[in-house]
Amino acid sequence: MPITAEAPSASRNTMSFVDREHKLLIDGQWVAAASGKTFEVKDPATGRTIARVAEGDKADVDRAVKAARRAFESGPWPALTASQRGRMIWKLADLLEQHLDEFAEIESLDNGKPRTIAAAADVPLAIDLFRYMAGWATKIEGNTIPISVGYMPGAEFHAYTLREPVGVVAQIIPWNFPLLMAAWKLGPALATGCTIVLKVAEETPLSAIRLGHLFKEAGFPDGVVNIITGFGETAGAALSGHPDVDKVAFTGSTEVGRLIVKAAGSSNLKKVTLELGGKSPNIILPDADIPAAIGGAANAIFFNHGQCCCAGSRLFVHRSQFDQVVNGVAEHARKIKVGHGLHPETGMGPLVSQIQQDRVCRFLDSGKREGAKALAGGQRREGDGYFVEPTVLIDTRPDMEVIREEIFGPVVAAVRYDEPEELIAAANDSVYGLAAAIWTRDLSKAHKLARRLRAGSVWVNCYNIFDAALPFGGYKQSGWGREMGHEAINLYTQTKAVTVQL
Repeated sequence: MPITAEAPSASRNTMSFVDREHKLLIDGQWVAAASGKTFEVKDPATGRTIARVAEGDKADVDRAVKAARRAFESGPWPALTASQRGRMIWKLADLLEQHLDEFAEIESLDNGKPRTIAAAADVPLAIDLFRYMAGWATKIEGNTIPISVGYMPGAEFHAYTLREPVGVVAQIIPWNFPLLMAAWKLGPALATGCTIVLKVAEETPLSAIRLGHLFKEAGFPDGVVNIITGFGETAGAALSGHPDVDKVAFTGSTEVGRLIVKAAGSSNLKKVTLELGGKSPNIILPDADIPAAIGGAANAIFFNHGQCCCAGSRLFVHRSQFDQVVNGVAEHARKIKVGHGLHPETGMGPLVSQIQQDRVCRFLDSGKREGAKALAGGQRREGDGYFVEPTVLIDTRPDMEVIREEIFGPVVAAVRYDEPEELIAAANDSVYGLAAAIWTRDLSKAHKLARRLRAGSVWVNCYNIFDAALPFGGYKQSGWGREMGHEAINLYTQTKAVTVQL
């Protein structure tokens, strides 16, 4: 159900920030790009320019990396105790909480998502992530290890390990959850004592810039967090291949992930973590609570306009219940109010850009050509902004692009199945393995199926459940490593073994 795309007014405080001149944060100072270039930031609900930001490039990346290296090796940051570091991160969370409404409006203007969703999910989850990681700062420990050295009879040793920060970290984040993805990356790096050059998505730079102001207010030393706005093929490429960066952490497409791995390997063999694409199966078993599963399936694909790497974009339903379920999901789709994210009734905003709208519509055209039918939606909305209707596709086949490829939009492809063995094989038939879900009343069956699904997250009778303590990441071409939880801490530290002969 469409509503007006005309932009309601954001608060005076938010617009005061948006209307500023936006620069790069390097070594604690807001500076123009070395080239003097800027680029436009658009409101995706209207297509109108709302801000201009500095266009960082290789020269700016060099300056930021040097600042991060100085901050890591000297100055106040490495001299801080773990407790002091944790309190600083907690203060950042407090400041973010004080500005929750402002950040929710910035995300809505910049990304297009409903302000109500950003205020309920994106910003609170970022706050919680920083608080969780603040607690980890004092809990990074090594081990004492009893060793037996056979070739030195009678010798005694004291052996132990230290977990130390990796060093200077390049972090490259996407546009679908701009603030939250920044928090996922920044939190563990700061908790472990790393220093950072954060490259934000060119489509959605504003919330990270605003966060940069809070870093200064929280008292982080100069150079600990540097923020570069710019384009992937310039600033992002310069960071990925920089010889003085010790690790690169990236969230985005599998295609770009491959380029980052190549750049990291050809420079200094830096450490790499990747959170990449997905084509997640959402499985409804015959014994499921069908009304709950229908609502869950709609949430799995339409949350954040389907612009989720873990979106439940392949819906598997037993043949006996297929019509009931897909008609129910289609009814949900038709009831979603599509409009500007600042409108209080909006349930779904626009896609992030013209490029993304065109990409999703190309997949819709491909599905139509190959024989899929849109039970709901199936096309872009004409007029201003980058809107695509919430879409449910049926009559799909395993060889279709809409089944094989990540669409990254509000499009679910429904698949009939008959036998459990057929179901598992079809669910795992993807180059991706980020997430999956199972809907059933039989928890024994759920546990057994969860073990057989090749995915980094498996939700049972729920979807899109995230917590700072839960690791998140993928199997296969969905990436390397994990975000959040103690596993993220491990990926920002390295182990040193110390052996002392007594």
